[in-house]
Amino acid sequence: MAKTAVIQARIDPEVKNKAQTVLNQLNITMSEAISIFLTQVSLRRGIPFKISIPNDLTADTLLKSENGEEIHKVASVDELFLELES
Repeated sequence: MAKTAVIQARIDPEVKNKAQTVLNQLNITMSEAISIFLTQVSLRRGIPFKISIPNDLTADTLLKSENGEEIHKVASVDELFLELES
């Protein structure tokens, strides 16, 4: 199938840069990622993932995490598993 359609979109530069970093690690171009997304929308006849508004507790927890607040840290994976098992 010929790829001749063009899409232009405005997006927050920070979001674009973060996405580009992930896509580079996956060795996928931005165009390929958009094509994959739109193909899945077409095949599934909808958004290919769940979209929801987090409840108050989840929203608060995510905000605190993004701000580096109330984060539990361990020195190693082994220590993490020991804590999880206790």
